[in-house]
Amino acid sequence: MSRFWSELVHGLSPYVPGEQPQIPGLVKLNTNESPFGPSPKAIEAIRAAAADTLRLYPDPQATRLREVLAAYHKVSPEQVFVGNGSDEVLAHTFAALLKQAAPLLFPDVTYSFYPVYCRLLGIDYATVPLDAEMRVRIDDYVDRPGPVIVANPNAPTGIALSRAEIARLAAAHSDVAVVIDEAYVDFGAETAIPLISEHPNLLVVQTMSKSRALAGLRVGYAIGAAGLIEGLTRVKDSFNSYPLGRPAQAGAIASIEDDAYFQQARSVIVKNRADLTAALARLGFEVLPSSANFVFVRHPDHSGQALATALRQRAVLVRHFTAPRIADYLRITIGSETELARLTDALREVLAQNG
Repeated sequence: MSRFWSELVHGLSPYVPGEQPQIPGLVKLNTNESPFGPSPKAIEAIRAAAADTLRLYPDPQATRLREVLAAYHKVSPEQVFVGNGSDEVLAHTFAALLKQAAPLLFPDVTYSFYPVYCRLLGIDYATVPLDAEMRVRIDDYVDRPGPVIVANPNAPTGIALSRAEIARLAAAHSDVAVVIDEAYVDFGAETAIPLISEHPNLLVVQTMSKSRALAGLRVGYAIGAAGLIEGLTRVKDSFNSYPLGRPAQAGAIASIEDDAYFQQARSVIVKNRADLTAALARLGFEVLPSSANFVFVRHPDHSGQALATALRQRAVLVRHFTAPRIADYLRITIGSETELARLTDALREVLAQNG
């Protein structure tokens, strides 16, 4: 039935999300989901919101959620935008801020949705290569015109930039938007949110899918100068005025307010990451320094595809990418201690069988 498609659809190459198989006993370490459930208070709030009031539209501005997020991040509600997951927030950001005269700049190895948004929205872009250590180099951006989007920590590498480096990037591109995608920031990187008061061109995007274990609820947000937020709101209200339902808003508010649960779960993931990094190093893997809830690794004697296939045969799922620079790497989500023990046992068996 593709004959009914528009010309735009024929030219798209959509983003391919991580696999979500339904295999009993599977150790699923491929989509950076939390190994822990959401805050019990968030679950209670979601259940309470599943009431007769669902017949009514939710608050289109998500006023209370924006107020709670503003208080948490020490900004004003006018500096907060919320959407249906950070992917939707990013899509609105690309439309509202990143289609400019000069090409949009982002790393050659990063979140693969960025070029998809560009193709969908007709945005000209140019990729900037990571260095030999798979790091973003701010010096490669400062003398080039155009808006910038950088994931920090970067994905899939997990390597983070410092807040000072982000400040230098924002200052070097003061005439256009600089967007920092902080999907994984809570696991060890410095958020750029404190820089917003000094840099009106800086927009920071975060999600509640990773560190708050709410991937199934779909809540993301952006923080920036009120003028940037107004641009995002204009796009949202031209597309979908009610992106977050009542249960999503209630669950997100309760999650933000339960800081003790958030801090405890986050600390366990950081510990498990350190333990997994050490275990993989003992098995001969090269592990990039990660500030995310995953590690990006390769083995000098085995291809990434072969390792991913062998692990899948042992009911352990990790993410493998086929792009040339990273084809021998695996991205491994930080799971529970039990899940990571299954992973390392499987890897030990695979390496022993293949010399």
